[in-house]
Amino acid sequence: MGWVRSGRGVLVGAVLALVAAGCTVSKDGAAPLSSPPAGLERFYAQTPEWGQCEGFGDPADRFPPNAECTKITVPVDYANPGGATAQIALSRIPASGEKIGSLLLNPGGPGVSGLSMVGIGGRTPLAERFDRVGFDPRGVGSSTPSIACLTPQEADSERAEPPEDNTPAGIAEAEADNKTYADKCAERTGTEFLAHVGTREVVQDMDVIRAALGDPKLSYLGYSYGTKLGSAYAEKFPDRVRALVLDGAVDSSQDPVQESLRQAAGFQGVFDAYSAHCATKPDCPLGADPARSVARFRELVNPLWTRPAATTDSRGLSYGDAITGVQQALYTDDLWQVLTLGLGELRDGRGDTLLQLADMYDGRRDDGTYNNTQDAFNAIRCVDDPRIADPAVAARQDTEYRKAAPFMDDGRGTGAAPLELCVSWPVPNTGAPHKISVEGLPKTVVVSTTEDPATPYQAGVDLARQLDAALITYRGNRHTAALVAGDECLDSAVIAYLTDLAEPAADLTC
Repeated sequence: MGWVRSGRGVLVGAVLALVAAGCTVSKDGAAPLSSPPAGLERFYAQTPEWGQCEGFGDPADRFPPNAECTKITVPVDYANPGGATAQIALSRIPASGEKIGSLLLNPGGPGVSGLSMVGIGGRTPLAERFDRVGFDPRGVGSSTPSIACLTPQEADSERAEPPEDNTPAGIAEAEADNKTYADKCAERTGTEFLAHVGTREVVQDMDVIRAALGDPKLSYLGYSYGTKLGSAYAEKFPDRVRALVLDGAVDSSQDPVQESLRQAAGFQGVFDAYSAHCATKPDCPLGADPARSVARFRELVNPLWTRPAATTDSRGLSYGDAITGVQQALYTDDLWQVLTLGLGELRDGRGDTLLQLADMYDGRRDDGTYNNTQDAFNAIRCVDDPRIADPAVAARQDTEYRKAAPFMDDGRGTGAAPLELCVSWPVPNTGAPHKISVEGLPKTVVVSTTEDPATPYQAGVDLARQLDAALITYRGNRHTAALVAGDECLDSAVIAYLTDLAEPAADLTC
């Protein structure tokens, strides 16, 4: 996923296996690489011990009966391989036929568990030709140590708080809340580990995973933030790439402000498409005139600033949760009917459906506990991206965001805004925006959806150009599509590329 955030004084956030022993040759004829990097031999030489998946993943995950799980060890700091280590959780469904190798899968986030991804591509040639392998990036899900910032009670309390006004007092309070949150992350996770949870380290973990799986070269399918992992891997290890499919592109050349404004426009576009669709239905809660849908939406949600809507759950629906729930539903048109139900309930003074959507987004389980997706999202973003530490830039971003996404504009803009969470982060960032330039990279594939709210279409066009990749355009209102949207045109092209390295037709549109 690519993520839009609306808490802690931040209107938006940036979106959203190595050398086998011996001298075998892979099915596609690639010779194995020589020796692992100096000092990392013991990590590259690991042999995973696969077993049952009990105790792996979220309690709600349902692994297929033939899934296997394990953990491998990586250094926390690759510059100090003799120091602390971390455990990376893996899941696998073995190939059912003549095996090419492993297909590594990542769903994005950042901060989303990838273990349940092993079901992707079932009943297709991918299941026959590849061991499908999911992984939880360091600090995420079942990998350890785990990124931890808030207790479940603290997360519930934060979600229930009304948003701050962008007055001087409100800005000061929001920035103080950011500092408190960052301090809790440092205390509960540790600064040494927090400093090493970014993309820079995860792509090196991916190479250790590749080696441990016995693959001389990497085959990879990544969605959303997973495209950033894939493109960063291509930059660092171009000679170790067999095949990359990157769907829902994050364009690493954009700075956080550019990315957030492009994302804002993307969500507005999908909101407009949803509104037009809703207007054709009887009793649409946004009315029959799409031109008034933004005004009608604000009439529904603005009262939640001061009075949450009633819910069967004792928490009620806060303003922040209402916005989060709507964002969740805009990720795919599969949820538009649910969104209509939620907005209809809100019109009638209730918030159960939107609260359930917000819980889905925030990783809250039925028992009131949370997965660590949101804490991991913040931690990874804050070490990946440069900080917006100039109040004038923060103010301009807030103003431009409201213009780009009027359905998100509460009408309370003041021309000022709090500094973002990452300004208070206890460790420095390790990434910076840059255009990708790679020599010796084989042909890769980028999939971009025309009405993708979180990673808008143009980002895919730009990433494909930088990687000299084949671009597949998917027409639709959803975030990511390959092997999840059920489109035969798209899926057959992706499968043919991954299995046979067949380049998609030029300018393929599905």
